[in-house]
Amino acid sequence: MSRSRTERLVNLVICLLSTRRFLTAAQIAATVPGYEHNADDAREHEAFQRKFERDKAELRALGVPLETGTASVFDTEPGYRIARRDYALPAIPLAPDEAAAVGVAARLWRHAGLAAAATSGLAKLRAGGVDVDPHATLGVEPVVAVDAAFEPLTAAARARREVTFPYRVPEDDAPTTRHLQPWGVVCWRGRWYVVGHDTTRDAPRCFRLSRIVGPVRQTGPDGAFEPPADLDLISYVARWSGPVERNRTTRVLARPGRAAGVRRWAVTSTATPEGDVLELRYADADSFAAWLVGYGADVTVLEPAEVREATVARLREIAGVGVAGGPAELAEVGS
Repeated sequence: MSRSRTERLVNLVICLLSTRRFLTAAQIAATVPGYEHNADDAREHEAFQRKFERDKAELRALGVPLETGTASVFDTEPGYRIARRDYALPAIPLAPDEAAAVGVAARLWRHAGLAAAATSGLAKLRAGGVDVDPHATLGVEPVVAVDAAFEPLTAAARARREVTFPYRVPEDDAPTTRHLQPWGVVCWRGRWYVVGHDTTRDAPRCFRLSRIVGPVRQTGPDGAFEPPADLDLISYVARWSGPVERNRTTRVLARPGRAAGVRRWAVTSTATPEGDVLELRYADADSFAAWLVGYGADVTVLEPAEVREATVARLREIAGVGVAGGPAELAEVGS
């Protein structure tokens, strides 16, 4: 399934979950991104109807309880809604680290793309006089920090538009301008990368978003290129990065019975009256600290100083801005 269709289906589900009324196809077309068309143009309207029928069939095939009905006996056109009583999941028990991962993913989803379209759609429903349930969608504020280049690059990848941006690598003082046909943006070991075809070098490349030091500018028309059919972004970045050499050692104090995720990576564990002293290997202090702070007060860094300082800096950032970190070590790419 294409990314644009996936986003359209997600927004359709949000729309139909957010009201208890049956929404007509016309109301859905005016609300859900991806269904925009001129209803007075017979050809466009027919294309919308085919698209909508395919999407309804897809949702039902996925087990989404899509209902058809009318809001009142005076309505002549059928409408659609999702029965929340049948759609809701039962309680799912999660371990603390699993729950944290789900929470981070939910916050990132809101921050990084679909939130804007979903919010716009719900605003259109309210403007049209449709009562919207404020508790129907995720009530999570976006607190995950992503690089400034994330949104324009994901938008360009969706539109298949070329981009330019200034990029700096550690061995060079001055940034260089890169011209890229972006295939997609992916997170690998805690850092964000864009993968695409570098038109200047006429070769595939990946670039770390944190090294983009200026605005990302879209150039040319939509649909200017097509990514490879068998593209696997994660595998591509992994091949470029090579194996991570965790050749440094840190010691942390874990509270008894806590920080299971940290314990899984421990090389040694020594019990003390205050808790368990764990020895772990790491590659980069900053990225390691970004992962470690996710365990909060359950873990205290004992040594070395560079990890303690990086952890303190990340905690101050969280306290001042609200940022969640993730596990991260990755060799340099994007040269």
